[in-house]
Amino acid sequence: MPLLPRRHKRRQWSRWNTVEEDAQVLGVARTLTSATRLMDVMRLLRPEDGISVSFTVNPGSVFADGLEDYFTGLGASVLSWREARRRSFDLAVACAVHPSMRRLDAPLVVMPHGAGYNRLVTESTGDAAAPAGLSRRELTRWGRVLPAAIGVSHEDQIARLARTCPRAVPVARLIGDYCWDRIEQSVPRRDLYRSKLGVGHGRRLVVINSTWSAHSLLGRCPDLPLKLVTALPADEFAVALVLHPNVWARHSRDRVHLRLAAAMDAGLLVLPPEEGWRAAVIASDWVVGDHGSTTFYSAALHRVLLLAATGLDELDPASPTAAFSRAAPRLDPDGDLLEQLLTAAEKHTPEDFQDPVDRQLAARGEAGRRHQEVMYPFLGHRNVTLPRHHPGPDPVPEPSPERHLGPTTFDVTGTVLPDDSVAVRRWPVVAHHHEEARGFYAVSDQETHEIWRATAAVLARTVIDAELGPEDWLRHHIQHPNSGLDVAVTALADDRCLLLLRRGDLLLEAHAPRPFGSPRPHLDPLLLGAAVTVWLNAARTAEELSRGLLIRTGTRATRVAFTAQP
Repeated sequence: MPLLPRRHKRRQWSRWNTVEEDAQVLGVARTLTSATRLMDVMRLLRPEDGISVSFTVNPGSVFADGLEDYFTGLGASVLSWREARRRSFDLAVACAVHPSMRRLDAPLVVMPHGAGYNRLVTESTGDAAAPAGLSRRELTRWGRVLPAAIGVSHEDQIARLARTCPRAVPVARLIGDYCWDRIEQSVPRRDLYRSKLGVGHGRRLVVINSTWSAHSLLGRCPDLPLKLVTALPADEFAVALVLHPNVWARHSRDRVHLRLAAAMDAGLLVLPPEEGWRAAVIASDWVVGDHGSTTFYSAALHRVLLLAATGLDELDPASPTAAFSRAAPRLDPDGDLLEQLLTAAEKHTPEDFQDPVDRQLAARGEAGRRHQEVMYPFLGHRNVTLPRHHPGPDPVPEPSPERHLGPTTFDVTGTVLPDDSVAVRRWPVVAHHHEEARGFYAVSDQETHEIWRATAAVLARTVIDAELGPEDWLRHHIQHPNSGLDVAVTALADDRCLLLLRRGDLLLEAHAPRPFGSPRPHLDPLLLGAAVTVWLNAARTAEELSRGLLIRTGTRATRVAFTAQP
């Protein structure tokens, strides 16, 4: 089959157009995953070259829910499948192939919608040995190869295509991985992405990644997000979750959020399915994942990795992803999660997975140009020429995680160190998911669970401009007949708090001085109350606090000065 379509006459420039758009290109999506990758690819078709782009949803996928809304929400031109079949296009581009696409009047270019072609999906391919996207059933009809071009991210995939569908090899083209190029281009924005995820003040980020299916992390360990976010000290770690878009499409956003509600109450950040996962991976320190592409890209970024599911039962054994899954260290969901993360970091070497990464990602930094070199020739008969300048990849957007209020009760342990500093660790407490206290409880005024409020040693108000004055609020709670509080704290400003100690009925104002050359520190009232309680439990006196206190949480240290009530 020839790579280029037959030549057409130049289209009449519509009287209603403000700018000329003579070339007509159709983007074809079957799932949200393929749609998001399609949006990456379509940005390489420049409107200044006279190219008009429309989108349609190829029906039939069980994961197609919400696709039209996705395109409409981006302001894209959307055609029904029926309308798309009635019209003629100069090119159709899809990041997931299906035999029904033969009904389009356009040469078809297909590309992967993940890190290469890896998953065995016999429902689509009818072949237990061919990965989705490289099977004879998807790529041919009555012995004829349907796509005019098949994009691959590495030459290795052409060799695998020769085994699964040899007729299609002549139209295979090495295009690289534009998604990876955008990730790599965005690495200098790591601090920006971490800031948007709230990962500051010395905290490190653990990203949980789950693909779809029963073989995925979420399929094998559905309670792992909750386990992980409650197993890690909250002042030292943040946890974000990336779920494959098929999970959202199949199980609905409402039910996914309901399933994750307890973990989100404990502080879990959830990245929406449309965008944000790339920024989260760049911002991450650890990735706990499975055989999904997000985990593979994390390996390419040299992140510390642990697999909670390997997916080997549904991977092409010859694929680099299968080799990666066989080699990556495992996470025991029932073991000490914090210890496993720290051990993995100690043993990690960036080159651990270089071989499977190199076998999956070729032509790095060249994907934009190579994509254009495949697509633009189909538009040549419309006088559209290949751009002269290399299209550099755009940085990925900033993440906008979905989150709840966050933990309102903490289980606290701590110790006074030889230098008189106080080391504190706080673990989120979630109702019905907490069995035994490690130390004492510290609660915020947002807590509604009666048991935690009744048994707390520390109570903190986080709202600065509140109805009741600071001192009145403190005395109301410390002096309540049923109160078991040792310390009550209320925020006065971002770096200033007011404390009332039951012992001696002592009222103190706390202030976190700004060290020279450093940003203004944040003084968390709940953390402050916890540190003072650790100090008092170590038989230190309240009067000694006048000399100040150094609070340590992991690698971060915050110095606090105190002023007693005159």
